[in-house]
Amino acid sequence: MANPKITFIGPGSSVFMKNIVGDILQREALTGAEIRLMDINPQRLEESAIIAGKLVNTLGVPATVKTFSNQREALDGTNFVVVCFQIGGYEPSTVVDFEVPKKYNLRQTIADTLGVGGIMRGLRTVPHLWSICEDMLQVAPEAVMLQYVNPMAINTWAIAEKYPTIKQVGLCHSVQGTAMELAHDLEIPYSEIRYRSAGINHMAFYLKFEHRQPDGSYRDLYPDLVRAYREGRAPKPTWNPRCPNKVRYEMLTRLGYFVTESSEHFAEYTPYFIKEGREDIIEKFGIPLDEYPKRCVEQIARWKTTSEEYRKANTIEVKQSKEYASEIVNSVWTGEPGVIYGNVRNNGVITNLPYNAAVEVPCLVDASGIQPTYIGDLPPQLTALIRTNINVQELTVAALMTENKEHIYHAAMMDPHTAAELDLEQIWNLTDDLLAAHGDWIPTWARPAKKQRVA
Repeated sequence: MANPKITFIGPGSSVFMKNIVGDILQREALTGAEIRLMDINPQRLEESAIIAGKLVNTLGVPATVKTFSNQREALDGTNFVVVCFQIGGYEPSTVVDFEVPKKYNLRQTIADTLGVGGIMRGLRTVPHLWSICEDMLQVAPEAVMLQYVNPMAINTWAIAEKYPTIKQVGLCHSVQGTAMELAHDLEIPYSEIRYRSAGINHMAFYLKFEHRQPDGSYRDLYPDLVRAYREGRAPKPTWNPRCPNKVRYEMLTRLGYFVTESSEHFAEYTPYFIKEGREDIIEKFGIPLDEYPKRCVEQIARWKTTSEEYRKANTIEVKQSKEYASEIVNSVWTGEPGVIYGNVRNNGVITNLPYNAAVEVPCLVDASGIQPTYIGDLPPQLTALIRTNINVQELTVAALMTENKEHIYHAAMMDPHTAAELDLEQIWNLTDDLLAAHGDWIPTWARPAKKQRVA
């Protein structure tokens, strides 16, 4: 059997690339894979190639590693495309997404998915994703795109709208990652948990969350989660002491279902938790304002040390990550059935959400590709909340598809957190300022008109 060609666009996210490549090369049918790395930054490309090469040596597999600076060349004849870049980087773009809104007293936690930060990130990111799709149509039309870039829902929706023939899935680890957290909170082995989740990326909910019993039956764990929260036994401390994870538990008591993405994310997807002049709410729920910039600074500092360690080491420790990429590659390549949670065009899978929205649902994977499973109607309270986020996604995609700049303002106007804090004039002015501050990082049609000099 031939070996798959797997192209990474943006492997400069080296730790992430390391996890995915390590997962792939631990699967028997994929050990001879051709790993293609493409990045516009020569230093990041070199670092990624060193790491990938040492993974091959550590595992003792016959895989090969190739590097490219040209995107189309890297995609030519490939079977899988793993997209993992950040357009604009921490500096300048992420800094702009946080600092400009602060002038209007609009505070954020992550700002990469929704809100004014997520809208701007979508404007920066989608055009480059489209360029990848264009190249794929020319040189790898049958390849499967595994898309790991935020804003996930906006990206997935925009690709499906403009390039409907591209085989793509948006991937996140929030579903399985949160299930592991909840199992930890309840002190139950993760292997004994069964769940079913559906919604949109970062706002999907566990429709079932159950514990397997000795007799083979399953017990609903929602009463245990609510009880543990009200008695102060949950949530237990997480990997990040700045993020105590209380927002999601509070919303569980109000909605009856637990959301799959973190409390720091969820706090800014709703109008309830981040309010100017209400520091009591911020403190009560431990909401980590400016969390994403802090993580970026920490990761940049940590990478300086880690990259040097990788350069010096002859071998690299390889663990199995919780990402879905290797399972998808293995199932599509070999036909061995797999199950993942993926972001795909709705097409009626969730019957009370828009047909063309990007939804996150269980998917079956085999040689035929990625097939979403039917969900039906979500509970009405979940649908109502999800729609507030879909409004922003839909308008951002509409702006990109039609190049109608006004829809950027409409998207900001509909964002739950932004609308709860600012009036219409402030929202318009903030959007003006963000577009101006992003300069060449956003499409030409979205940039502010240059003022004419008066003679």
